[in-house]
Amino acid sequence: MGCDGGTIPKRHELVKGPRKVEKVDKVAELVARWFYCALSQEKLRRPIVACELGRLYNKDAIIEYLLDKSPDKTPMESASHIKSIKNVTELQLVDNPAWGGDKESIKGDKYDDLQAARFICPVVGLEMNGRHRFCFLRNCGCVFSERALKEIKAEVCHKCGVPFQEEDVIVLNGNKEDVEILKKRMEERRLKSKLEKKSKKGKTAAAASQQEPSADSPGPSKAKSGKDCVNSSSGESRQIIFTKSSENGNPAVPGKASKASSSTKRSIADSEDKSEAYKSIFTTHSSAKRSKEECSNWVTHTAYYF
Repeated sequence: MGCDGGTIPKRHELVKGPRKVEKVDKVAELVARWFYCALSQEKLRRPIVACELGRLYNKDAIIEYLLDKSPDKTPMESASHIKSIKNVTELQLVDNPAWGGDKESIKGDKYDDLQAARFICPVVGLEMNGRHRFCFLRNCGCVFSERALKEIKAEVCHKCGVPFQEEDVIVLNGNKEDVEILKKRMEERRLKSKLEKKSKKGKTAAAASQQEPSADSPGPSKAKSGKDCVNSSSGESRQIIFTKSSENGNPAVPGKASKASSSTKRSIADSEDKSEAYKSIFTTHSSAKRSKEECSNWVTHTAYYF
């Protein structure tokens, strides 16, 4: 049976069978995960950082993502768990001496080896191209192959000597099981840090309340005892003594009897013990007063005139 134009259709054109599952190119997938930023999809360039789930990013892309506070910001699944720059670690990578860079394949007359990696393991020498499992230490950021950590077991970093634990080892670009384990560790770590911050705030508040002076607290006044302590800025305690003032307004000196209320101030001019020469120094002496003949009518009278 023919169609228009005299063509003869074949069976696969008439009968619709099950669709074939498209297979992802493994080489292309490895190149995308190990040579390109998971956020901006640009080529990885130093400084390179990694999150707590083992994904690789360019540091400038992470900073731009965190600074972007616009409401129309597109959500990124690859960076949704990154809330601050403290959630990523800058990697200390070792260059591969056999890697010539991207300049060799510009002309197209040479074979472009996609498996050639820019970085290697400093212990074993394996290339970081996705064929081998790599890890980094969260404390220092040094990157090693998993084989190096298994063969040379140590509690300190092989490169910088910083001590680490098993929880500080994060697998780079791991499988689904590795990502689930790392996600649980990340949630536990963040919950622990929140609890520590709350406990520190409670301790500081309790210490501040204890350092407050007791005079500020409500209760009966302590002026009855006649003494009060005030903390100075230098930490020294000064003692202030409160005494009852005399009826004439002068405070009484501690250790001495206060004078009677009938006592009044005596001027030096009235004292009989002083000489006239000594009395003439003060304005209360008769020689210091001016007579009406010495003063003019238009001059304003001062205290010396009376």
